[in-house]
Amino acid sequence: MKIALVQYSPAWEDKDANKQKILSMIEKVVGVELFVFPEMTLTGFTMKSKEMSETIQGNSFRFFSSIAKEKAANIFAGIIERRDKRNYNTLIHIKPDGNLVKLYRKVHPFSYSGENENYYAGVKPASTKIKNWKIGLTICYDLRFPELYRKYGKKRTHLIVNIANWPDTRIEHWRTLLKARAIENQCYVAGINRVGKDPKLNYVGFSSVFDPMGKEIMAVENEEKIIIVDLDKNYVSEVRTKFPFLDDIKMI
Repeated sequence: MKIALVQYSPAWEDKDANKQKILSMIEKVVGVELFVFPEMTLTGFTMKSKEMSETIQGNSFRFFSSIAKEKAANIFAGIIERRDKRNYNTLIHIKPDGNLVKLYRKVHPFSYSGENENYYAGVKPASTKIKNWKIGLTICYDLRFPELYRKYGKKRTHLIVNIANWPDTRIEHWRTLLKARAIENQCYVAGINRVGKDPKLNYVGFSSVFDPMGKEIMAVENEEKIIIVDLDKNYVSEVRTKFPFLDDIKMI
């Protein structure tokens, strides 16, 4: 499966500007099955959840839906979702026909930044499918909690995706944890991070993909770039057959 990680620097809380930037960046990208965008794709990591939130079928969804149809590709993007007077940090999966397939609400709001005071926590994992690929969905701070990823490993997912706004001061944690999640669950792990600055923090990207043995396939630091990677599902099966470690999991 060919995936494209869209590592970019979003304009702070400016959805219209970011839509135009994204369209410009992906204009010439063809032949990709999945585009993956960072957490809170169109706003940056804002705590203005009330002002920035939309319903699941709102303008942000329609924007990404149009991309899915135009590019005949799947889309993973981050939105600020409003549902029943609650706001969530949400990852959406849109099919090439423009329809919503799955959503995942961030289970672990980042309390260190006050995210838990502005966003409700999701209550369960969410996995999705693209053809015969099983894919687990996670967002940023989730990466620090292997219990969530273990559930995807138990389900034998082939790829786990993490969309993030992960700052430069802890970027080595990001890189190490992505690798660890790949090794322990014997699957591909793709992490898409942003670059640039927001009012408080600096971001250097380091969007990365690790294979089921923990080998870094690619990593891009501090650059706005479309990162295209080919993944081989058969390799996941080969690793799990040769090293059947997942069979020995005891969820105690």
